[in-house]
Amino acid sequence: MFNKILIANRGEIACRVMETAAKLGIRTVAVYSDADAGAKHVAMADEAYSIGPAPVAESYLKIDAIIEVCRQSGAEAVHPGYGFLSENPDFVDALDRAGIAFIGPSAASIRAMGLKDAAKALMVKSGVPVVPGYHGDNQEADFLKLQAGRIGYPVLIKARAGGGGKGMRRVDGPQDFAEALRGAKREGEASFGDGRVLIEKYLTMPRHIEIQVFGDSHGNAVHLFERDCSLQRRHQKVIEEAPAPGMSEEMRSAMGKAAVTAARAIDYCGAGTIEFIADVSEGLRADRFYFMEMNTRLQVEHPVTEMITGEDLVEWQLRVASGEPLPKSQEDLSFDGWAFEARLYAEDAPKGFLPAIGTLEHLALPETSARIDSGVRAGDDITPYYDPMIAKIIAHGPTREAALGKLLASLEATEVAGCVTNAGFLAALCRHAGFAGGEVDTGLIDRDLEELIAEPAMPEDTIALAALTALGLTRPARGADPFETLAGWRIWSASRQFALLEIAGDRRDVEVHAL
Repeated sequence: MFNKILIANRGEIACRVMETAAKLGIRTVAVYSDADAGAKHVAMADEAYSIGPAPVAESYLKIDAIIEVCRQSGAEAVHPGYGFLSENPDFVDALDRAGIAFIGPSAASIRAMGLKDAAKALMVKSGVPVVPGYHGDNQEADFLKLQAGRIGYPVLIKARAGGGGKGMRRVDGPQDFAEALRGAKREGEASFGDGRVLIEKYLTMPRHIEIQVFGDSHGNAVHLFERDCSLQRRHQKVIEEAPAPGMSEEMRSAMGKAAVTAARAIDYCGAGTIEFIADVSEGLRADRFYFMEMNTRLQVEHPVTEMITGEDLVEWQLRVASGEPLPKSQEDLSFDGWAFEARLYAEDAPKGFLPAIGTLEHLALPETSARIDSGVRAGDDITPYYDPMIAKIIAHGPTREAALGKLLASLEATEVAGCVTNAGFLAALCRHAGFAGGEVDTGLIDRDLEELIAEPAMPEDTIALAALTALGLTRPARGADPFETLAGWRIWSASRQFALLEIAGDRRDVEVHAL
């Protein structure tokens, strides 16, 4: 096992890795940008080193700077977290040349799954089902339009180097194809430096179900069951759960087998996720799921798998990267209960989910009823430089209903001041009748968006308290003078004061009487 590791990341995932490392007696090294000098992950680490200015290209993506910190600190290995350099094979090669272990798969495995078209060709060869489509090299617009017609509309144009919904366009008919193709290519080039695309059949009732896989350097590979990530907006996951509602043992077995086959096809070592899309137009069926892509890293939503299996996936990563075999065989793995994860963001849902910035003046998260993975504290700033995640709220229960109830209660108990958040939107999702009933697909949020982002009427007692606060009538008394404790008091009659409040964008005068 390693004695000291460097975490080439920030925020909640850096803190998450440090927690497991501390449990195993492994010392940790943090790196940070100028914007993160006072961040939580810096305070948690045994050592911390500055690597540059706030922009990620000048700090967290600087391979040479990270390797230099490894040399200065004596770190034997690097955990990449997710995002940033986690799926960059050049980073893995550079670490290898420097004699530093990478806590993740080989560069060859990352490259094999890095381009969607090549990955799907490999899956076809390995016998893993893929969505019907065109994944070839010919990128002529007229040829691609012809292929779309052969596949049958609607189709999905996808940047072959894409991710996170970038470079992706749905096309419902041939009249819209040319413009959508130009947009997908343009976005793929801007986001990934690669404008090439692939064309796939668009499934009208899809569910996004992924399988957690693990491999080691001894030729072993297992899966740790599925996660349902269908609750999405603009191809971004919002709430994840495990297991998947309505999943039969037949389909679970088929998907697990396909996922392990995919991992073995590239000699995979470490934590990875095989993402499938399932056609649920006739319900979940074992012959209606298709390979989408593989994420060659730990996923943001890995805690739901940890909650139902009782396994620490970061510990598995560390053990496998240090040369140990997998802690358990497939026969030893099982799951219990249900788990949900909601991503609490600093964003304004009613205003199109615009990212928000500001200082977290107050932050109270319900740690007694849920697991909280967070990289921020009260007083920290949410800056425009990085992902505005405040926390992941993870709830576990014996049944889906119980786990969802705990998640809703945790969201309702969450208190954040200083930044607008999506907590109300997440709570509305938990109350959604279809979602509560397990009727999920990737289009649910978009179909019912207006209902989900509708702001409830402000309670009158909340308005009253805000008015009192605005007038300074809630401040504690100072000194022993009794007249200082008589806020708003008048000798002849009750006082009348007015507080000007802004409520949901409207200005309102609130009259306050002191009796």
